[in-house]
Amino acid sequence: MADDALGMKSPADVAAALDATGYLPDDGIATAAFLSMRMRRPLLCEGEPGTGKTALAQALASALDVELIRLQCHEGIDAAQALYDWDFPRQLLHLRTLEAASGGSLDPDAAESSLYTSRFLLDRPLLRALREAPCVLLVDEIDRADDEFEAFLLEVLSEYSVSIPEYGVVRAAEPPIVVLTSNRTREVHDALKRRCLYHWLEHPGLEREVAILRRRLPGLDERLAEQVAAAVQRMRQLELLKPPGVAEALDWAQSLLALGKDELDTEVAASTLGAVLKYREDAERVRAEWE
Repeated sequence: MADDALGMKSPADVAAALDATGYLPDDGIATAAFLSMRMRRPLLCEGEPGTGKTALAQALASALDVELIRLQCHEGIDAAQALYDWDFPRQLLHLRTLEAASGGSLDPDAAESSLYTSRFLLDRPLLRALREAPCVLLVDEIDRADDEFEAFLLEVLSEYSVSIPEYGVVRAAEPPIVVLTSNRTREVHDALKRRCLYHWLEHPGLEREVAILRRRLPGLDERLAEQVAAAVQRMRQLELLKPPGVAEALDWAQSLLALGKDELDTEVAASTLGAVLKYREDAERVRAEWE
């Protein structure tokens, strides 16, 4: 994907393209995304949950009109789940068909070689991204994976290629745009960080959060958007188990719209806290602050 084809020759172009998808970036996000595309380097985005890390990758794919391929990391994820696997049931069926057709004179070497072809190769997200670029590859919540998987991922992203013993080397004709996200439940190793460009995403300020709410919920008037954003901003100053992110602010505002409310007073806020806070202790702490 050539830079001219992207049509993005500056961070301002990236900001405009993201804005057109409904994602409102600040200058830092737009610059980091631009440099990642221009330098062909993965972008590691860290920050609290709900700061727009995953949404950035989704918006980039939409802005560039390419496929988003998502690898959701979790504890215990391994190379087979992330890269490729073989379709064993189809291979077995194919082998039985060969045996029946050969009348008992099956050539073992020829049979084995016919089993390991693209026909039976199951592309997992990483292999799909290498074979189907241009695309955006989202490696979501890399901090949930273990050290071994992180080392494996570093190897793949260093060369944008992988060697499959039975099949051969698969190399991306064009490197995918890679966005990795981390909620920092553990530290990502320095080796992976050095391979990536890095950006820390903060919760948006009041003005930007109001703009996000109104952009995503066109029926939300400015006064109610300001009330919701201000309340959420105050909650983030408390020592909550899970401070609300933008996604929770959107849920809260949408709940108020569904109830036909045009103002966020204490009574309405207390009855709808379940849309914005997900722990009983957090809700009790906020209610205590309001008393």
